[in-house]
Amino acid sequence: MEQTIPLMVRARAEQTPDLIAQYSKDDSGVFRGKTFRAFHDEIKNIAAGLLELGVKRQDHIGIISDNRQEWFVTDIGILSIGAADVPRGCDATINEITYILSFSECAVSFAENEKQVEKILSKIDEMPLLKILITFDKVSDETLAQAKNAGITLYHYPEIIEMGKKRRSANPGEIDAEIDKGQWDDLATIIFTSGTTGEPKGVMISHGNMLCQVPPLGLVLPVQPGDTWLSVLPVWHTFERTIEYVAPYFNSGIAYSKPVASILLGDFQAVKPQWMVAVPRIWEAIMDGVYRSIKQSGITTRKIFSFFIEIGSAHKYFKNLTFGLLPNFHGRIRPLDTLLGFIPWLLLSPLKGLGNILVFNKIKQKIGGRFRAGISGGGALPPKVDRFYNAIGLQLQEGYGLTETSPVLSARRYKKPRPGTVGQMLEGAEAKIVDEHGTVLPPGKQGIVYARGRQVMKGYYKKPELTAAIISPDGWINTGDLGMMTHDNELKITGRVKDTIVLRGGENVEPTPIEQKIRESEWVIHAMVVGQDEKFLAVLAVPNKDLVTAFAEENNIPNMGYELLLQQPEIVEVVYNEISDLINPHTGFKPFERIFKVKLIAKPFEPGIELSPKMELKRHAITEIYKNEIKELFKD
Repeated sequence: MEQTIPLMVRARAEQTPDLIAQYSKDDSGVFRGKTFRAFHDEIKNIAAGLLELGVKRQDHIGIISDNRQEWFVTDIGILSIGAADVPRGCDATINEITYILSFSECAVSFAENEKQVEKILSKIDEMPLLKILITFDKVSDETLAQAKNAGITLYHYPEIIEMGKKRRSANPGEIDAEIDKGQWDDLATIIFTSGTTGEPKGVMISHGNMLCQVPPLGLVLPVQPGDTWLSVLPVWHTFERTIEYVAPYFNSGIAYSKPVASILLGDFQAVKPQWMVAVPRIWEAIMDGVYRSIKQSGITTRKIFSFFIEIGSAHKYFKNLTFGLLPNFHGRIRPLDTLLGFIPWLLLSPLKGLGNILVFNKIKQKIGGRFRAGISGGGALPPKVDRFYNAIGLQLQEGYGLTETSPVLSARRYKKPRPGTVGQMLEGAEAKIVDEHGTVLPPGKQGIVYARGRQVMKGYYKKPELTAAIISPDGWINTGDLGMMTHDNELKITGRVKDTIVLRGGENVEPTPIEQKIRESEWVIHAMVVGQDEKFLAVLAVPNKDLVTAFAEENNIPNMGYELLLQQPEIVEVVYNEISDLINPHTGFKPFERIFKVKLIAKPFEPGIELSPKMELKRHAITEIYKNEIKELFKD
């Protein structure tokens, strides 16, 4: 294993120079490939251009941009000269960008487009060290003049490329010499957490933290040279960024898309990828798109689809039972499982084969026809989504980790993807489940998840006291998650320690499983359970606007505006009944986990406001925004 990321990329460029490393769209929207040779040459030009600007080893360079071809080149270019990057996406607020670039002491930063430049210039007085901005997209003359007046030198990306070419021509071995200086423990990046619980913290990640995950992921993802990944997640986040390094390590290429249904499905057809990583919400959106398409068909098509989904789901369950692929929390008797599962699996196989011909193969063709597996991470995968992909025969592998663990700790194995878990711990990583007293718990018992391994961060930037609070002297990191282990060293995440709701009766409630279940209803888009220190649980729910308005029309309910419509008793009742049907003892929930009241919210939750960039609920923000509505729910 190479000691740094640039050393690894250089080695692959030398081994397979003519394979495609990147696919990006040209001005006409057609994907064009870039070979490893051309990719690495561009990296060297960016690295040399940055040296020409005065960037030095151990400097911090900002990258405010979404995923695109230039992002990855810039990342490796920065790392090639021993600097570290400080990335963030375009959805970041002005205050976030200001804090990140100022706190991490960036004198140079990349910015994707004019809008990001305008954000930075609007608060440039709060970033006194920042002197140079480099844009991926060309900006207007007015913005150039505004930057100059603010004391900022503004460059366009191609200008840095040209500067780099000239410097390399004069110093042909310089960049390779810089790459050779790199060490395993060198700082590669400072990634600021999404701030779901307050002020962002800068997670310091080394080259070694990232690279130690890559070879073990070969067991999770049997990637072949020449394979293609479709990239849709924010590339500044560790989950997608790890895949940016996995792809070249296994001599495969990356095609850059966006998590927008109309764009994503078209890109699936154009690229025909074998692999994609995404957060649960994207997998759910693809599933919802399939269901919407089926609903527009005739009643016969809908019934056939529903029938084969049930068949596919049952077939997968009995296949898992037969081959020992159900999670073993409490000591399963595998030979007995095989006896119980074999005959039903065998009997259902012809029907599953018919379903493939009539239904499922058509769905697979819509995502290119070559798709081997999807990887879900960055949040809990709802069981109904997992079941759907299992039913249609598209493998979805769930993984788990934290920004602080660079991020991958565990993932389902490609050959043994046990549903209901986030897979086995990666080689070199370990986990333990402990109770509140620090006692290690056996498999099947819920407790706090602690992890240890070479992927654990160097620490929080300029916050050693916070680092000491989360990482023990012997290297165990408190993940803040609740979970349990199986007898096969697989992990199941059951909730968050800090998300736990304590009712007045002393009952501890994990809101995440309840929220996931509620979202199985087609009536609910987003849901957050509330009830800390109260007698009962309630929920803030964002309903499906199309269903609400259609229901109102069918039942002659006056519609004087959507917000007023959501206050109508008939609308509240239909959503409440949906939730009650899902959350009750018959569906596996305890009596105190029942939802007693619901407040319907008209405005969908948005990233950067109610949701983090990973599409997780920002509970503290939602609680503050809707404090009056929450107060009303528990009013006597």
